[in-house]
Parts: sequence; structure tokens; C-alpha cells
Amino acid sequence: MSNRDHWGSRFGFILAATGSAVGLGNIWKFPYITGTYGGGLFVLVYLVCIALVGVPVLIAEVIIGRAAQQSPVDAFEKLAHEGGNSRSWGSIGWLGVVAGFVILSFYSVVAGWAMHYTFLAGVNTFAGMDANSIAELFGSVFANGPLNIFWHTVVMGVTVSIVVGGVSGGIETAVRFLMPALLVLMAGLFIDGMLQPGFSEAVSFVFAPRGESMNAEGFLEALGHGFFTLSLGMGAMLTYGSYLQHDDDVPGACFAIAIMDTFVALAACMIIFPVIFTFGLDVSKGPGLVFVTIPVALRQLTGGPFLNFVFFALLFFAALSSAISLLEVVTSSAIDRLGWTRKKATLWVGVAIYLVGIPSALTGSTDVFGASFEAIFGKSFFDSFDWLSSSVLLPLGGFFVAIYTGWVMPEDRRRAEFARGSKLGNQYPIWLFFIRWVSPVAILIVFLFTVEILPRSWLHGS
Repeated sequence: MSNRDHWGSRFGFILAATGSAVGLGNIWKFPYITGTYGGGLFVLVYLVCIALVGVPVLIAEVIIGRAAQQSPVDAFEKLAHEGGNSRSWGSIGWLGVVAGFVILSFYSVVAGWAMHYTFLAGVNTFAGMDANSIAELFGSVFANGPLNIFWHTVVMGVTVSIVVGGVSGGIETAVRFLMPALLVLMAGLFIDGMLQPGFSEAVSFVFAPRGESMNAEGFLEALGHGFFTLSLGMGAMLTYGSYLQHDDDVPGACFAIAIMDTFVALAACMIIFPVIFTFGLDVSKGPGLVFVTIPVALRQLTGGPFLNFVFFALLFFAALSSAISLLEVVTSSAIDRLGWTRKKATLWVGVAIYLVGIPSALTGSTDVFGASFEAIFGKSFFDSFDWLSSSVLLPLGGFFVAIYTGWVMPEDRRRAEFARGSKLGNQYPIWLFFIRWVSPVAILIVFLFTVEILPRSWLHGS
């Protein structure tokens, strides 16, 4: 597409792609699963999985996008046709588009929680609240349907207003502010963590390879999170790759993205765990670690209200950068498939995602989408969408990206796309081995255990 928008620079692409990868998974989920599985050994396994499973698929997604210069469905159809293969490979692209739509519909609700907590910290709501009161606060927020719809509306409005501005004028401009701001906030909180008595214990916990709480399920969690943290399988990296110039260095950019994403995840641990150890709190608190434990801990420090505000602003910025990429996947597809203008596509897609997200916002406040929905389908509406995307759509999307790139794309095209513009072209055989044999097998294992085709009892040796 000769009139396709492009990034203003390769650095702009790296910032945007890193922003897509750096989300709630880095700052919310990674610390709590690290705490759950005992720290250092889990982190080591996670780093290996990022390198051996995540990065090869990341390179594959970006290569497909750059080669086709189109959104996910059209990209697979175009490359398959040019390679003499069936256009039905376009269904892989549909997995990414549907995943982006579904994830953003409930992700914006979670981003709304981060935005609400930023507001609460800003007005010093946590002052004088004990641990039980703060724990009850999150429950009340989850159960407050009108409040969740309000913040869901705000988050979607902000996201749409950025994406409607286009690639270089909207998304790239936004991430050039969001990512430096996120890193500055992290640096301030990291310095504060270094000053806490529990810092040395936190360093030992995160980086010493002890495995008291590590088990087979922890290995599976590290493998799964190492894949999902890079925004793989949802079409985001493919779409962002389609805005690259044909001579941009894909492998080098992907390594930079993975390094920055991993750095943020580890930095989040070194922000959270020093405070946890300083006050003798539970590192394995699970999902409540951020929304319950952190407010309790930070309010006890000097400058606690400000630190809480900074932390939740950081959480919201990370969520917003990911939300932008999710909306862009669906918007770009509407532009390419339907011939819509960017403004029309962004507005209609944004409204559709917003409406589908309302049941997720109401899950805690009404039995229709909560208890009653769970009684029929086994999960609440919110949890069902979370499970559908993370357990089905993303792993299937990533698996077939690896299969197509490793086995179906013609050898000469695959080799040329890997090497074009890159100083790492001689590493092609290594990448090909991992994209053919390691990544798809690892993703398939995660998928089979997650959907319980293989029983999780096998992980416990029973």
C-alpha cells in the first residue's frame, strides 16, 4: 500500500512496540507471580523463556507485518497468495483481530481501576485507612458498576483520541511522552525502594535462584507469561511492524523491545518487593499485591500519599500504552478491509469495543454478568473474556504465526525478510531453528495445559 502511514523513525517504532508490551502484565502480574513462585528461580526460567520462545515469535510477527505492509488478515492473505499458498491463512490474522477486540473490552476496565486509584491517591484517600479498609476498598470498587462504567468511558475516550491521530501524529507522539514518563516514574520509585531497609532482601529474593516455591506449574506460568508479556498472538506487533520501512532492522529492534520490556518487569519487582519486605508483608499475596498490599505499604512511608499517586499513575500509563496498540490492531484492519478513513474506523471500532466492555464493567455489580453468568458458563463475564483471550486466542495466534513463518513462508522470502537492513542476518539459522521447533512446541504445551486438554494434575505428579 503506497499510501500507508509509517513511523517517523525506527526509534518511534521501538517506543510504541515497547509500550504495547509494557502493560499491566509487567507492573501488576509479573511481581505477584514472582512472589507466588518464590522469586529467583522463577525469574531465571522466565528470562530463558523470553529469549528462546518470545523473541523468535516477536521477530516473526514483525517480519510478516513489514513484508506485507498491511494489517493482520490482509497481511497473511497477501503473503500466502504471493507464496502460492491458500488465502485461508488469513484466518490467523482474524485470531489477532478478535483477540485485540476482546482484550481491550475488559482491559479498559482494569485500566480504569488504575486511573481511579490514581485519583484516590491524589486526594489522599488512603491516609488513615488500615489494611482491612484498603482491602474492602478494592471490593467496593469492583462492585460499583456506575463507577466502573465511568472510568471505562474515560479510558476508551483517551485511547480513541490518541489512535484517531494516526501512526506518526497520534500513536508515536503519545508514546514519546508515555514511555519516558513511565521510565521517570519508575526511576523515582526505584530510588525510593533502594532507600528501604528491605532492599537487600528484595534483591536476594528476585535474583538469587532459590526454588523453594517453584514447581512444574511455576515453569508453565513462566513459559506462558514470557510469551504473553511481549503482546504476541494479538496482532499488535504485526500491525506495528506494517508501519516500518522495508529496510528497517527487525531483529535488532525486536531484541531492543524484549530487553526494555524485561527491564520494566524486573524494575517493577524492585519497586514493590523492597516495600513489602520492609513492612514484613506477604510477597505471595497474588493479584491483590498491587491494589491492596501496595497502598497499605506506601502510605506508611515518608511522602506516602505522593508515592501512591506516582505508583498508580505509572500503572495507568503502562495500561494506556497497551490499550493504544490493541485499538490500533482492530482500527487498522477496518481501514484495510473496509476502506474506511482512520477517523471513521477508530470511532466505530472504539464505540463497538466500549459497548462490549460494559458487561465486564458491570460484572461485580450485577448477577446478570457475575454470579448468574458464572452459574451458566462457569466463569463471570469478565473472567470468561479474560480466559477466552489469554487461554485460547493468544496461544493459537502465536502458534500459527510460528508455524506459518517457520514452515510455510518460502525460504528465500523468509531469509531475505530476516536479513534485510539487519546486522544480524548471519543469525538466521539460529532463529529458524527456534521458530520451527522451540517456540511452537512451547506455546502448544502452554495451550494444552491451560485449556486442560492435558490435566493440570500432571504438573503435580498425580
